[in-house]
Amino acid sequence: MISGRAWPARRRHPPRPPIDGQGLTDPAFTSRYWGPEFATDWKAGSTMVWRQGGADTADPGQVVLESEPYRRLSYTWHTFTPGWAKANGIDDETLAKLAAEQRSKVTFEIKHLGGSVKLTVVHDGFEPGSTAREMIRHGWPALLSSLKTLLETGDTLPDPA
Repeated sequence: MISGRAWPARRRHPPRPPIDGQGLTDPAFTSRYWGPEFATDWKAGSTMVWRQGGADTADPGQVVLESEPYRRLSYTWHTFTPGWAKANGIDDETLAKLAAEQRSKVTFEIKHLGGSVKLTVVHDGFEPGSTAREMIRHGWPALLSSLKTLLETGDTLPDPA
């Protein structure tokens, strides 16, 4: 169910090692299906640096909230900076709206279901009318489809033209 303040997604994947742990944290893997690489030790309370499109986004508010290997990972969403905006083609007006919003968080939950793995993603903490929520609502389905394709075939989906 999609509400005005959260965006959940669920996908079942074959139980290959990347989704069992490193698929959400290993920079070499995340950069293939998602784009960003994350620099952190993945311990609760540790800060994170987002590396994407030639820009590093670092902020003391970007932190790992929970980290239970092979089960659960949660962190605050990245800071919207001018460098991030430029690297991602975001105009100044949109950047100002994003920067004024409260920070959201994303949580990944992995459940082993016999011969498959269920990945649930919840991105929440949005204000009503959030620009960030509107921007990510189409991104998560594409990202999860690319992850699933990578796990099943070894290749990612092509970038949409």
